Amino acid sequence: MEIFTKQLTPVDLERGLVLPPRSNLEHRELSTIVESSAGTRLPDPVTIHCSTTSGRLVFTRGWLDIARDAGLRSGDTVTFYQEVNGGAQYKMRVRNAG
Repeated sequence: MEIFTKQLTPVDLERGLVLPPRSNLEHRELSTIVESSAGTRLPDPVTIHCSTTSGRLVFTRGWLDIARDAGLRSGDTVTFYQEVNGGAQYKMRVRNAG
């Protein structure tokens, strides 16, 4: 089930991924598997910390590691979703803009 899709901005890459208002996530740590649109994955799940900054939900610790390791840039797109298959699991698909 898709939670959100977002085109990245410079702020998302420098300070933390600001979640869209309708994302309906809680403040917590989310163990997340990251894969590219080509199907390649980062070697290990990453724990992303979801917190509130200026009244908005933001992925902070963990997210910045993903952005760096996946070589994400402004204009790239991320889709965050939950897969329920024998247990809830969060996944993030990243797609480069160009």
